[in-house]
Amino acid sequence: MTNTPRQEETAETAEHAANIGTSRSLRALRFLLTVMLMPACGSTPPSGGATAAPPPMVTAVGPVPGPSGNSSGLAAVAPGGANPYADNRTATGEGRQLFIRFNCSGCHGGRAGGGMGPSLRDVDWIYGDRDAQLFSSIAEGRAHGMPSWQPRLTADQIWKLVTYIRSLRTRNEPNAPPIE
Repeated sequence: MTNTPRQEETAETAEHAANIGTSRSLRALRFLLTVMLMPACGSTPPSGGATAAPPPMVTAVGPVPGPSGNSSGLAAVAPGGANPYADNRTATGEGRQLFIRFNCSGCHGGRAGGGMGPSLRDVDWIYGDRDAQLFSSIAEGRAHGMPSWQPRLTADQIWKLVTYIRSLRTRNEPNAPPIE
């Protein structure tokens, strides 16, 4: 069945009227929103805006650099941050065994030369190269991949790992890689 010209004209007129009605409704809505929001422009923020006090306590997100001590028996840097195993060859060997057993080589490479994680044989360190800073990096972890080992390792074990890491590139390094 075909439509007559009159029926087609009526259908077009109805569609056009609907579009005009929708367009008018949208313009009216925009106008109302503009009128309602204009008084807010340039005025002071609602209560608590610019005069709000800072939060009473700042909570750190993620590992916080630096030594930490606690009473729960978890690893902590001793006062003064001195490594009790510095230059102890037995502790260096035990640190190497811990490095292997806890799969540090999975990220730092078999001889700590780097891989997915940074090289521990370099002279440049992002978080510091002092013993206490190395202890902190192992115990607390670092952003972008270094997990916190504090729940799994004792302070004694962490100090032995620090001793091993400090031995890298020295004549005291156990199982040093071959010289090329």
